[in-house]
Amino acid sequence: MKSHQSTQTMKPATAAKKLGVYLPATPAEFQEGVVSRAQLNELQENPPEWLRELRRNGPHPRPVVAAKLGVSIAGLARGGVTEALTTEQIEALKQERPEWLEKERATQAEVRKEAARLKKRDAERAQQGDTNA
Repeated sequence: MKSHQSTQTMKPATAAKKLGVYLPATPAEFQEGVVSRAQLNELQENPPEWLRELRRNGPHPRPVVAAKLGVSIAGLARGGVTEALTTEQIEALKQERPEWLEKERATQAEVRKEAARLKKRDAERAQQGDTNA
């Protein structure tokens, strides 16, 4: 008996998320179709001009906006940013340095610091466990 491997496909929203782009800004043919794993790989390896342009100038989805601003997605929401932003808008926010952005960046820095502390602690505990065995 021969097994036939079916082609993996995904919804455009999933593909857009994997590509790090804002779905409503993608071309209509991308939004209306399904994307195979092979097509996704091709888009990642050889991005067409529309994809390069979206990655360069946006609008960017919230996870990308949060990363570019150095805050969490929840921090964006607390700051009142609920829509996709362009690279230009992100740069303007960085220049303006509103109070909410500074506060959220400080919060994010504390979160990262605590995560690093816990990782170090766990590594030390694991190492101690190895020596006790």
